[in-house]
Amino acid sequence: MRFSSLLLIALLLSLASPTGVFAVQPDEVLADPVLEARARDISRNLRCPVCQGESIDDSNAPISRDLRLVVRERLVAGDTDEEVVDFIVARYGEFVLFNPRVQGVNLLLWLAGPGSLIVGAGIAYAYTRRRSLEPVADNGLSAEEEARVKELLDR
Repeated sequence: MRFSSLLLIALLLSLASPTGVFAVQPDEVLADPVLEARARDISRNLRCPVCQGESIDDSNAPISRDLRLVVRERLVAGDTDEEVVDFIVARYGEFVLFNPRVQGVNLLLWLAGPGSLIVGAGIAYAYTRRRSLEPVADNGLSAEEEARVKELLDR
């Protein structure tokens, strides 16, 4: 019983550990810790073209490995972080960016959410304002209804 419990715990721990820990291979890591930190920061913000939901830093796909190596090569060559990202975007498009740039066509996407919220709030305000200004029709009770109410109240 004790062995099976330990085996179960080991299995659960292996399933609970993040898979991205093993994505960056030891042969990819730069000797300079400052450059490596910059490379990891850039890699976390680039989407894997194959996995689409993971960054190239977390993905085990071969294309992600190639992109991680390209990022490191560009940093070693002296490129700034923006130049490295521009280099990758020029080859793969803005799809590889987890946070698209706020320019061009993307500006429409960035403004669509807040714009929809403002338009919706304006429509709701206009609707409630119009409803509050409408007079409430008070037709009163008919003679028959008044007699029935009086009868019910007298009981």
